[in-house]
Amino acid sequence: MSDGSTGRRGCAPSDPWQLSYEGFDPAEEGIREVLCAVGNGYLVSRAAAPESRADGVHYPGTYLAGCYDRAASVVGGRTVENEDLINCPNWLPLTFRPEGGDWFAGPATTEKLELDLRRGVLARRALVVDEHGRRTRLTQRRIASQAQPHLLALETELVPENWSGRLEVRCALDADVSNTGVARYQGLASRHLAPDGEGADADGTLWLQVAAAGSPLRIALAARTRAHRAGAPLPAARTDEIREGLAAQVLVLDATQGSPVTVEKTVAVYTSRDPAIGAPLRAARALVTQAPGFDQLVRDHALRWTELWRRCRIDADFDGIGTLRLHLFHLLQTYSEHSVDLDVGIPARGLHGEAYRGHVFWDELFVLQLLNLRFPELARAVLRYRHRRLDAARQAARAIGLRGAMYPWQSASDGREESQQLHLNPLSGRWLPDHSHLQRHVGSAVAYNVWQHYQATGDVDFLATTGAEMLMEIARFWSSKAVYDPPRERYSIRGVLGPDEYHDAYPWSDRPGLDDNAYTNVLASWVLARALDAVDALPGYRREELLERLGLDRGELDRWQEVGRRLHVPFHDGVLSQFDGYERLAELDWAAYHRRYADLRRLDRILEAEGDTVNHYKASKQADVLMLFYLFSAREVRDLLRRLGYRAGHELLRRTTDYYLRRTVHGSTLSAVVHAWVLTRTDRRASWRFFRDALAGDLVDVQGGTTAEGIHLGAMAGTVDLLQRCYTGLEIRQDALWLAPRLPSAIGRVELDLRYRGHWGISLSVDRRTVTISLRESTQEPIRVGLRGSSTTVRPGESHRFSL
Repeated sequence: MSDGSTGRRGCAPSDPWQLSYEGFDPAEEGIREVLCAVGNGYLVSRAAAPESRADGVHYPGTYLAGCYDRAASVVGGRTVENEDLINCPNWLPLTFRPEGGDWFAGPATTEKLELDLRRGVLARRALVVDEHGRRTRLTQRRIASQAQPHLLALETELVPENWSGRLEVRCALDADVSNTGVARYQGLASRHLAPDGEGADADGTLWLQVAAAGSPLRIALAARTRAHRAGAPLPAARTDEIREGLAAQVLVLDATQGSPVTVEKTVAVYTSRDPAIGAPLRAARALVTQAPGFDQLVRDHALRWTELWRRCRIDADFDGIGTLRLHLFHLLQTYSEHSVDLDVGIPARGLHGEAYRGHVFWDELFVLQLLNLRFPELARAVLRYRHRRLDAARQAARAIGLRGAMYPWQSASDGREESQQLHLNPLSGRWLPDHSHLQRHVGSAVAYNVWQHYQATGDVDFLATTGAEMLMEIARFWSSKAVYDPPRERYSIRGVLGPDEYHDAYPWSDRPGLDDNAYTNVLASWVLARALDAVDALPGYRREELLERLGLDRGELDRWQEVGRRLHVPFHDGVLSQFDGYERLAELDWAAYHRRYADLRRLDRILEAEGDTVNHYKASKQADVLMLFYLFSAREVRDLLRRLGYRAGHELLRRTTDYYLRRTVHGSTLSAVVHAWVLTRTDRRASWRFFRDALAGDLVDVQGGTTAEGIHLGAMAGTVDLLQRCYTGLEIRQDALWLAPRLPSAIGRVELDLRYRGHWGISLSVDRRTVTISLRESTQEPIRVGLRGSSTTVRPGESHRFSL
């Protein structure tokens, strides 16, 4: 697998369906554990070695979707609460020793790790030499079953190379775990689980249950361990070790030089949040005793992955296709059909680690565009997660004296605001006020996702039962928050933060927040217009019901029109201003800072450690204004600005892009995705460079240590969507699929399959000369497809080719 840039040591470039690492490197172990993690949408388990413990190098971690716990910590004399995605009991522990030796605790003499993306199987091959020189060949395979999401399985094959005798194998379920995977959180509450029973049944089944410290959550695990040689059961003496928080057993087997011994460990996991069960422990013990052997589990699991890859088909002739598949792989491990009934959102860092405490941000904005055209049922489930928390968003708006729904910047279990009150600058060691909760644009992201899902699916029932209500309440919030400014004869939205995140206050003000962030205001105007469109799109009876339920009258709808057409959008020097007053900020001495620091991605921390603040300067962490050109075409942005009464020429995009690109440090992995997208229209070579940077984000850990804390899911999905929609120029508007290919010179061909408004069999092929779209399913209705302003109808069983 290759990303086209300098890769981590041991990353094999040969097979685009496989991620491989040779040898053991303590500095890279955390990255490998994340990138080789296995999951199924219900849970994800990091690729820590089964014999390892959390020791500063290894970090075994298994995370269950939606399983959070709240705990209080004292920071700087203040008590703060945080809700964390729980690191669940460790299901992996398994080690061995020849009789009279020490338990194998790693590292191995030689080792190779291989993740098979096509089948979702992680394999490990190693040679272990003990203190007596006895050599044992070790081969392990593990899965998190896509066929039975409550099952995890580990197969271990041991081959004595130069010895015979008794072999001891120790396996366990261990509840002695904490949330200690992020160094910045050290000193905060990290123990979330308390033992709630453990034991071993007469048939050898180990079991363990834990209780969350700050919630009614219970998590239960049950493990079955079997040994065999060449498929025949292998007699074993068994000794159980049961103590609080640990259920373990030791199997004693006869081993013969050159003859493989195979041990299968199968583990079932349930929680008290799971539907259709009685008690989680009873469910776990029942499932694990009924589970088939490892080979059958793998066959069933691999079949599901075959189905997933068929629905996610995307091919292109460039050397980064393997990394693109790795990104898709981790998206499908984080959110799958098994997530749909769990009432869970999309965590920004996947289910792969503890960064951002496992919270849900706005990253679904980058994910749902991909899911809408592949797995619309998954996108709909994410939006229902937001809808279930609509009342919490309403309460949040009321708490600050506003109407409508104010969605939180960080969400978790119940929809309250989970953003931190303080954050640590590791460079200065100081805890600082955190104002990130003022990023009110998260509500507009929810609204955008609602409308895009409706456009992609044509699902009026979704709009009527779920989507329109959210749209209207978010529109109501913006209408309520907008304040009339008489001198300008316009409305202002004050005291917010934009996507940039660096700027959280004016240097001349003692209050947090900024006024009239351009991205926030233009998107709020768009939300107000789409909410009115949603009213018109609803079936008549439902329209009346919803207007009555929400207490919406003609006067309020007229205000939406008024505010949506007269919001203030600041400009300076012929470009869109990031926020009102931006032009008053100082220019940073970029040359001096580049000389002094090799990496400016966390410029905010650098300046704070120097006793300064980024609030003084025209410097951005990531795309802010340019997010408008990510969400909308240049034509749409011009139309939005003209609707607001601003003249917007064709040169605005290039000028605005050039201006902010010179002042952005790309401190977020999302920044490369957005800039790759925007630059497609003005500088394709630069777009390609940013695309390659986005591909490399987690594979080479470009931020220097963040990948080990969890994948960057929005950026991963964004890279796939760059190929799917940006470089093909795919848009959904006017009830048609429109195409405007902009293939980079390094890509000669893109082929993919799509779902659109109930059509399962749409194939798209784009090369330098032609665009071909085919509709395979004979039972479907025709679809309209357009290119360069003209459209045609494609009927079932037909293909249409456009010449470029």
